[in-house]
Amino acid sequence: MENERVALLLPGSHAYVDAVLRMLTAGVFPIPLDPRLTPGEQERILSGLEPTAVVRTDAELAALTAGLPAPGLPLGRPMHCTSGTTGVPKGVYSGLLSPAEATALVAEERDLWGFASDDVNLVLSPLYHSAPLRFAMGTILAGGRIVIPGPFDPAAVTAAIETERPTTMFCVPTHLQRLLAHWDEHGRPDLSCFRLVAHAGAPCPTDLKRRLIEAFPAGSTWEFYGSTEGQFTACRSEEWLARPGTVGRARPGRRLHTDPDGTIWCTVPEFARFSYFGAPEKTAAAWRETPDGAAFTVGDLGRLDADGYLYLDGRREDLVISGGVNVYPTEVEQVLGGCPGVQDIAVYGVDDPQWGQRVCAAVVGSAAEAELVAFARENLAPPKRPKTYVFLAELPRTLTGKVRRSELPG
Repeated sequence: MENERVALLLPGSHAYVDAVLRMLTAGVFPIPLDPRLTPGEQERILSGLEPTAVVRTDAELAALTAGLPAPGLPLGRPMHCTSGTTGVPKGVYSGLLSPAEATALVAEERDLWGFASDDVNLVLSPLYHSAPLRFAMGTILAGGRIVIPGPFDPAAVTAAIETERPTTMFCVPTHLQRLLAHWDEHGRPDLSCFRLVAHAGAPCPTDLKRRLIEAFPAGSTWEFYGSTEGQFTACRSEEWLARPGTVGRARPGRRLHTDPDGTIWCTVPEFARFSYFGAPEKTAAAWRETPDGAAFTVGDLGRLDADGYLYLDGRREDLVISGGVNVYPTEVEQVLGGCPGVQDIAVYGVDDPQWGQRVCAAVVGSAAEAELVAFARENLAPPKRPKTYVFLAELPRTLTGKVRRSELPG
């Protein structure tokens, strides 16, 4: 079965994680997918990935697992698919790793996050996403255990914290917003059990970040920046307090650099190399050789300060060009997120006959438009100031917390 691919189209569970580890131990590559995909979406995604099998039920998963070795050293990474914001999602393929490379891959995660045999990882996000699956696998490989409360529900998560006393948790900002709102109403549980709370997936509003730091034990909260393709940075919240807006410095063993246009490149160890399965031209566009080794990009834009801390300016496809000036939504969001009364914000462009694109902001919170206009005038250059504000009860987001900008009002 080595080098075969198996698509997983069923909800996450303990058996799911066990099966993923067994497959990777055998050199088989699981393709974790959202079980809610329509038949048409499944066909579109899987047509280029050539899976040997598609698993849709617990019985099929059990039958598959029965023929695989016990979990051991994973010889590769699951073949997650990119979000597919442009075109058909691409399968990110690590290829079979040598035992030395596979050992280094496991050690990198273990050493960064401190996974240990006494860890209890609380799983909040669907396990077909790369980050929650990576944290769950790292915990199990270190001898720890995982807790899966089911589809995200603040009350269920709170109950799991009280009864299971988890030590680690990966989350997205939307999870934090909903948990803190629930705790404001029903009382905050004892969070002293946590040694690690890591968030990623979407920018974290400033007020929410400060509430996160206040709620959890000192030194326990982290942010990291990464993608389906690979990981770039990790940042303790204490570093963020000293440098608001940063997503941290390069992870150990990696290097960051940016092009003049802001495109971010990350040089990685050999075990972190990848290709886009069946798409050599896309793979070639994502990689280049540097004096430090092979570096990849996912097209994100950012800036590095003198100490190597990275600040994101956004995705290239999110760039707003207004009056011939490049406006980076993430930068504007970080600034306006500091306006009193702003709980959440998304900045985006709308076609405009005068400006080409008009900078717009969708705002969640109690801030009035006049207050936002005044705050923008004080803190942003004229081209970056939104010309239109809309007020929403909540922002439309994917399950991983990314804003669905195409659904924001024009």
